[in-house]
Amino acid sequence: MDIIRTIERPSPELIRQFADFDPATVYEAQGQSGMVDPAIKPVWQGATVLGPALTVRGPPGDNLMLHKAVEVAQPGDIIVADLGGYQGKGAWGEVLAAAAQARGVAGLVVDHAIRDVSALRTLGFPGFARGLSIGACSKRNPGLINHPIIIGGQPVNPGDIVVGDDDGVAIVPREHAGTVLEAARARAKKEDEIMAALKSGRTTLDLLGLHAVISATGMTEEQ
Repeated sequence: MDIIRTIERPSPELIRQFADFDPATVYEAQGQSGMVDPAIKPVWQGATVLGPALTVRGPPGDNLMLHKAVEVAQPGDIIVADLGGYQGKGAWGEVLAAAAQARGVAGLVVDHAIRDVSALRTLGFPGFARGLSIGACSKRNPGLINHPIIIGGQPVNPGDIVVGDDDGVAIVPREHAGTVLEAARARAKKEDEIMAALKSGRTTLDLLGLHAVISATGMTEEQ
């Protein structure tokens, strides 16, 4: 089956709890995994995405499957699309963004170029892409919807949680979401403690045990 409509998604409550954490915290909480290639980034400052992945695979320079994905998507979904990283044509723009918003789609992460950045910003539609191009795509070639994909070097399965902001995008496997959430909470608590200690006059060298690391390098220091 090329196009799959029914997928498992994490509960809305579980997804909402990830709103407390940025992608970097999520990445660290997963043992430094889940990072999408940093070249795939928001096309307007302040854009954020959080929701379950609706995955798409299609050929470069053709956005037929993105149009179909908008029709398949459920409210709150993030369309995550591997279109081969091509930057010569814009696979998404104002029309698709407006159509997606009307369906309740919460954002786009695509390994391809997109366009109409000003319109996307005005609409408040968060688009993450590898680049920008005014080139026009064809709409005739088949692809896949809601199959496993790899985007920016990162495997993504339908229903995985997508977390993105100005720093980039992290993917949380659906089946591990609860464990990752608890680890993110623990990491955030530890960072709060570090920030408080820094304000009290301690240094990062003290708090992170870096004096020993520097000593082990054999570097010398003026006394």
